Amino acid sequence: MFYRPGMVDALADYDSAGYVLFGVPFDRTSSFRAGSRWAPDAMRSASANFESYNSFFDIDLAELPIHDAGNFEAGVLIDDVLSELYLDVSGITEDGKIPIMMGGEHSLTLPCVKACAKRAEGKFGVVVLDAHFDLRDEFEGVKYNHACVSRHILDEVTDKYVTIGVRSGPREEWEFAKENNILYYTPEDVASKGPETIVREIREYLDCDSIYLSLDMDALDPAYAPALGTPEPFGLSSIEVRDIVRGLAPMSAGFDVVEITPEYDGGQTALLGAKFIREFIAAHASSIQ
Repeated sequence: MFYRPGMVDALADYDSAGYVLFGVPFDRTSSFRAGSRWAPDAMRSASANFESYNSFFDIDLAELPIHDAGNFEAGVLIDDVLSELYLDVSGITEDGKIPIMMGGEHSLTLPCVKACAKRAEGKFGVVVLDAHFDLRDEFEGVKYNHACVSRHILDEVTDKYVTIGVRSGPREEWEFAKENNILYYTPEDVASKGPETIVREIREYLDCDSIYLSLDMDALDPAYAPALGTPEPFGLSSIEVRDIVRGLAPMSAGFDVVEITPEYDGGQTALLGAKFIREFIAAHASSIQ
């Protein structure tokens, strides 16, 4: 189901890998800017820019068991794509490996969450960094639209859920979040409390043994990440997101970076997305060494 490997420093074969990267070039439900189907390979290309050594964690990614499985062969129909992706990611999790998805649009997170939840031991939660609530039951007549992913996580997987960076959504979504006691942090919350406090509060609130961590790149302010499917000003900084990823990676059973549309900038958003993946792996690996 996969083709075209190529992330720099992903040198391990599948059998020996602890981390399995894969791209999903699918953006059929994108509602503003399409083009996130090009993001997996853009992040692969961007990864050639980075040294393998991470000085913060004193760890060399070239020495870690990372495998790039290439790109998932996505079809046209969203329901079929999500069903097939779930089966493939389940294979990765059942083999005891950490799946790391490079999207593609945010709808693709749901089957990855389901696959990780299926294998999770103990309590399982989800943390999403996103500018948008994504709490609609359907959008533009499509149930599994990218604008609905968090609602379906809550309905189909777990209510142990937190979102960070939210600042956009219709009144109904804000009311739904409050009525259902959904914990969320706006960019102002992150700026006032700081990432370290946010991470500590989330860990205490979820009280989970493991989580799935999803990074919709529009959680960031477009000044840091301009090439986005649905950019929203007044967002998080790259340092804030980095520190949140570092803080939550050790308890994460899976991770994704989604919603980059590379054609809308000169490559800086793909660079940032690739860097977040490398920070996630380094933080996770350092916690188990």
